[in-house]
Amino acid sequence: MRLEEFVKANREEFNDIVPSPDLWSRIEKVLPQQFEQQKKNEKSFSLGFVLRVAASVIVVMGISFVIYLRSNSKKEVNYASINPVYAQQQTRYVALIANKRTELKNISQADPELYNEFSAETAKMDSVYKKLRSDLVTSPNPELVLRAMIRNLEIQTEVLNQQLNVIEQYNQMKKQNESKSI
Repeated sequence: MRLEEFVKANREEFNDIVPSPDLWSRIEKVLPQQFEQQKKNEKSFSLGFVLRVAASVIVVMGISFVIYLRSNSKKEVNYASINPVYAQQQTRYVALIANKRTELKNISQADPELYNEFSAETAKMDSVYKKLRSDLVTSPNPELVLRAMIRNLEIQTEVLNQQLNVIEQYNQMKKQNESKSI
């Protein structure tokens, strides 16, 4: 309060004092130096810099992702290193299934609709097998996954055997009906 009263009382004396013209030139010389020092101390990022950094990060992440996908897809698991007995069973069942599918295809040429229906069933089981095979690469318990793969192959073999029996019975019934009608 006292300062305010003092300024009001002596207002005329404050207005009489005029700064020298030299004062402004000295202020102008000091100001750019202070601004330069202040800019050096401030860490500012331009939009261009931020965009370049973001683009670099995206490119690096993209390349890393592609490398990861390629390395995962190339990994083939040696079944014998997991369990030699399971590896032999897996090999035996894969060969047996291939033979059964060929036999099924040859027998069912007389009735393609039945073959297509049977193929759809085996295709579903085969897709489960392929999923298990891809999971084997990253599984913490590969022996368990390999056992599930073998169980899937066993089921596929049983289903193919049943399908072959159905087709044989169907063909026999068809032949018997043809012989009775003659």
